[in-house]
Formats: sequence, structure tokens, C-alpha cells
Amino acid sequence: MEIMKKYIPLLGRICLCAIFIKSGIDKLFNPTYTQQLMESKGVPGILIIPTIIILLGGGLSVLLGYKARWGALALIGFLIPTTLIFHTDFSNQMQEIQFLKNLGLIGGLLMVATFGSGPVSFDNRSVWDRIQFPLSLKNGWRRILRRSRF
Repeated sequence: MEIMKKYIPLLGRICLCAIFIKSGIDKLFNPTYTQQLMESKGVPGILIIPTIIILLGGGLSVLLGYKARWGALALIGFLIPTTLIFHTDFSNQMQEIQFLKNLGLIGGLLMVATFGSGPVSFDNRSVWDRIQFPLSLKNGWRRILRRSRF
């Protein structure tokens, strides 16, 4: 049972942020389509830049559990206007599904913002672990280099 408590929040974060990271990467490599869609709804196309930053930054923050509460709040701040601007045509069943999907994502992000990222995350590593890991890499490389000398 303890293993589940340790790893289930990580699995939940992976599932929750996958859509944001994929969407950010798609927008990064093909911004034209999204810019046209944004402009058709009266949103300036230049906002594609902060959109990509929030999707990738917030998604990675939640995934890694590094400042996950801030990442979740940033994604919520992105989702609320996005949902209200782009997904309120309830005569179109697909838009209704998108609206409800975004509500579900907001709910999951509210859980992360309220309860944190869980035990397996960068937020829950001790200060010593943060210092010790780079030092162990540094010492490891020194040992490798020492062995390769003639």
C-alpha cells in the first residue's frame, strides 16, 4: 500500500501533463494553424509565444514535480480563458466534450495545486539530495578519468 501512495501521484502527474506537453510541442513546430485559429476568435496571434511557454513550462513543472503548484496554477490560468473563448459552442458536441475535458484537467490541476506533487518529485527532495546528486556525478567523472590515464 505504501508503494501505491508513493508512485500513484507520479503516474497521475504523467497522465495529467501529457496533453500540455504534446500540445506545446505541436504548437512550437506548427504555430501557423494555432495562430489562425486564435485570430479567428479575436485573440492576437502573437500570444502563441506565451501559450507555448505556459504549456511546456507548466507541463514540465507538473511532470517533474518541480514547483508543481506554480506550474499547475499557470496551467489553470491558461485553461480558464482558453475554455471560455474556444469551447463554448455547445451546439457542437465536440466543443462540449472539449469544454468538459478542460474542466476535468482544471480539477486535476487543482488537486496538484492543493496537495502538491507527491513523494516522488523534485519538490520533495531534501536540500542535501539536491547538492549530493551533482557532486556524485562530478566525483564519478573524476574516477572515470583517473582510470583512463596511462
